[in-house]
Amino acid sequence: MIYFDNSATTMPYPEALRTYQEVATKIFGNPSSLHQLGTSATRILEASRKQVAELIGKSADEIFFTSGGTEGDNWVIKGVAFEKEPYGKHIIVSDIEHPAVKESAKWLSEHGFEVSYAPVNEQGFVDVEALAGLLRPDTILVSVMAVNNEIGSIQPIQEISDLLANEPTISFHVDAVQAIGKIPVSAYLTDRVDFATFSGHKFHAVRGVGFVYKKAGKKIMPLLTGGGQEKDFRSTTENVAGIASMAKALRLVTDKEGFSLSKIAKMKKIIFDELAKYEDITIFSGEGEGFAPNILTFGIKGVRGEVVVHAFENHGIYISTTSACSSKKADSSSTLYAMDVPTEWATGAVRVSFSNDNTKEEVEQFINVLHQLMKQFSFLK
Repeated sequence: MIYFDNSATTMPYPEALRTYQEVATKIFGNPSSLHQLGTSATRILEASRKQVAELIGKSADEIFFTSGGTEGDNWVIKGVAFEKEPYGKHIIVSDIEHPAVKESAKWLSEHGFEVSYAPVNEQGFVDVEALAGLLRPDTILVSVMAVNNEIGSIQPIQEISDLLANEPTISFHVDAVQAIGKIPVSAYLTDRVDFATFSGHKFHAVRGVGFVYKKAGKKIMPLLTGGGQEKDFRSTTENVAGIASMAKALRLVTDKEGFSLSKIAKMKKIIFDELAKYEDITIFSGEGEGFAPNILTFGIKGVRGEVVVHAFENHGIYISTTSACSSKKADSSSTLYAMDVPTEWATGAVRVSFSNDNTKEEVEQFINVLHQLMKQFSFLK
């Protein structure tokens, strides 16, 4: 089996799984309980919070644990909107955001808020000048992802931060789910960013756990109310074992980052160059510093994406049709549509995404299968 769908989810590190099992079986108390088991769980919870904060260069009191990226995005988009509603009801999100952001914004538009969508250029980068033209006196929130999940374009977070430098009444949210461990933290957690969303299973932790960075002093309304956990911002019994596992995985990813990113970039380059040899293949992910090293999206002329996915699967190679979160809906890529890519190409796009666990031998096998499939597809036309 060759797993090239790491932007959809990653295989948990063995060390992260061991941490989960140890905490789940030995320190299984509820952190809210007064007895020793509860106290021990609280110590693990807060030690994990401190480690996560240190690894992204922030303070422990700015880290809030969630169930993952979707909850985090929903919380920030809706929580900030309702918190700041007395000051304005206008929100800006980019046109290539993950559905967790775009659908949250759409929901708000159905409940009295106004949403504007910042366009992107043909390469999939947010047009900062166009975004600037959307700002209004009643704008309360801007949300732009750090790395696009479909083509890997690294968004101009620093430029947007500079744009918003003199707009203190506008909150700035960054969906960093696809960024952590792939590009430097400094590239997307600028001093101007107020909120950022992360998901553990994207960096080799277990599923069902993530975290939100909330800059100290920034206000947000809770999405979940109840027992008052997470300083009353996110009520529900904390997933201590999952949180500890995530902290462990983040430590491992950070420690490996220097070596692994170079390795991943080389694998992407080899496949990129091979794809570029075919006239019937269009590559949507660029090379160089403007794109994440782990994502490579392309389309084969006249062949739908799901056909390509299953063709590779028949050879034991697992890839996806752009965003795996919505691929079963058989929709074309929203990012490629925003880039004005023709429908016939957008519906045929597939995504290959790497991790440090992948090897050069797997890349060579992928290329061999690609050559076979291209011959097969040529007979279908």
